Amino acid sequence: MSFDLLSVLNVLTLIGAMCSAFVAVQANRMLDSIVGIAAAGSFIAVAFLFLQAPDVAIAEAAVGAVLGTVLYIIALRKIIGKEEHKK
Repeated sequence: MSFDLLSVLNVLTLIGAMCSAFVAVQANRMLDSIVGIAAAGSFIAVAFLFLQAPDVAIAEAAVGAVLGTVLYIIALRKIIGKEEHKK
């Protein structure tokens, strides 16, 4: 069984996505989890590019890696801000 370069890159991308998802689940701090989710979304977008689905890759990069991350960080800042005001 021979692997060409695209197959190797596809496997490495999927391994990166799984490792990023594992980091997101196992992280102790919420910000580390958010970064892990963003990295997993980025890896998945690259995997869609390798699968020749550029429209899906653009949507995944925009929503999964950028918009979701921004919304999580805004929500985290609002939660931290409310907790600081309670003290």
